[in-house]
Amino acid sequence: MHVALLFAALTAVATATGGFVALRTRDRLHLVLGLAAGLMLGLVGFDLLPTVYSTDHTQLGHVPVVALMMVGGFLLLHLIERASAPHEPDHSDYEEGHVHTLDGGVATGMAMVGHVFLDGVGIGAAFRVSSTLGVAVFIALLVHAFNDGLNTVAFLVRSSRWTSRSRRLLGIDFVSRVAGAAVGSYWIISTTFISLYLALFAGFVTYIATSHILPEAHAKHPSRWTLVMTVLGVVVMWGVVAGGA
Repeated sequence: MHVALLFAALTAVATATGGFVALRTRDRLHLVLGLAAGLMLGLVGFDLLPTVYSTDHTQLGHVPVVALMMVGGFLLLHLIERASAPHEPDHSDYEEGHVHTLDGGVATGMAMVGHVFLDGVGIGAAFRVSSTLGVAVFIALLVHAFNDGLNTVAFLVRSSRWTSRSRRLLGIDFVSRVAGAAVGSYWIISTTFISLYLALFAGFVTYIATSHILPEAHAKHPSRWTLVMTVLGVVVMWGVVAGGA
């Protein structure tokens, strides 16, 4: 399970790299977003859902419990974001007129920590199921983490809040991701619980990909190459899953 901790640490490195890139350029961000969305959608469709449906067959009201958990994960993340802050940054090309609440301080900070912690749990829990699923989750989250770092740092720079203290966010991100991976690797014992969490995690991933990443990827940019990158992401994840089968 040590590999899950290593991969979680690498996603934190990707966040820091995205922040570094934000200080330099954002010219190709829409292509990175398109790729990230494709990887995440491929992860859900080709690996997460087949895994949880094959490992948990319980039903509630004639509906698979894992399906309820996935929908619940989608709605839960939506409600958390509405209560704290939207996922897209203040400088986002998507919904420029939207009133953002990133000034929310404690609530926003807690939401960020919770978000990256759950990413870590997802990596740890996925490796408990199989190495193939773990690698697939890692690849999708790696690109998403890069985008998170890019967006967060770019927002802080544009709002004149990028200071030496802001760099602490990178440390918090690292600790939260690795701690989440440790929980997913060592403290989640029940196979049923792992399946239910991965279904919940699939809802999180679907929400992020469809409600934030894809709309922003296509906002104010030609959609052709962004769409190509999204399809490429799906194909890459298909290859990852097929190669590990």
